[in-house]
Amino acid sequence: MHYYLRSIGFGSIQTIEDQDLLIADVLKKYDYKKVVENEEHQMFAQFSKEYAQDAGVTVCGYYDSENLFHMEHYYPYMIGSQTSACTNVAVERSASVESYNGAFEDSRVGTTLIFQVVNAGDYVNDRQRREAFDSAKPVALSGLAEYGTILLPIKKNEEQMRKEEKRQQKRNSLYNAAARGDEDAMNSLTMEDFDVYTTVTRRIKNEDVYSIVDSYIMPYGLECNLYNILGQITDFSRERNSATNEPIVRLTVEANGIPIDICIHGDDLTGEPEVGRRFKSVVWLEGMVNF
Repeated sequence: MHYYLRSIGFGSIQTIEDQDLLIADVLKKYDYKKVVENEEHQMFAQFSKEYAQDAGVTVCGYYDSENLFHMEHYYPYMIGSQTSACTNVAVERSASVESYNGAFEDSRVGTTLIFQVVNAGDYVNDRQRREAFDSAKPVALSGLAEYGTILLPIKKNEEQMRKEEKRQQKRNSLYNAAARGDEDAMNSLTMEDFDVYTTVTRRIKNEDVYSIVDSYIMPYGLECNLYNILGQITDFSRERNSATNEPIVRLTVEANGIPIDICIHGDDLTGEPEVGRRFKSVVWLEGMVNF
């Protein structure tokens, strides 16, 4: 049973029999199908079916010599609505199954973001055509959340917002320079991080941490594509799973300046979402890469 099936409205699936019925439904009534030959000369197939807007289940496997399909794995997915990055994307296959993780560095986060590639068939097809992967690739990030909390925003005036935007632009410039080996930029980033640590240590004695920290995205636990995020809600909608009629909430959240579309079961969201408020959760990060 996939851990994040509930996030897209399949909380009622509790048994292997329920899971098998869902997989059979995807294979029989799919909205998208891609069949390509992989490096092992096997016919890799990807079937996807939507059960809400841009959210559904993907089943992957192989066709044998007798044209019979053998399922290898499946996963729930959500497709992001906004391009989060246009940068060099590294893609690696998982060791056990034909599943792919993508990774790219973003100066707004200051670390490498790793995500499940939801359009694996496109990647396999692109790789077979031997196209270069060292060029910039647009990525639309999305995420599935097990639970989430709505927080009030931090009140800022126009002057504070301008200063914050200027500071972020300066940090992005320093990060890019440091990535090219500029030692002065590395030292400046180190000093800035030290100043931030000093400020937070001083203020945390009298203030709540979420009134100091406005937004973040950082790795969570041992799994490479799990992230703890806090970001501002820029859009949201309430929907229902077409198969189960369970409520789901779709939110577009901007965390550290990176837009991420997140899907969560309606019963697992604490608080009332509104544009301008903040959303806090641990998400399983996915991404649609435009190969």
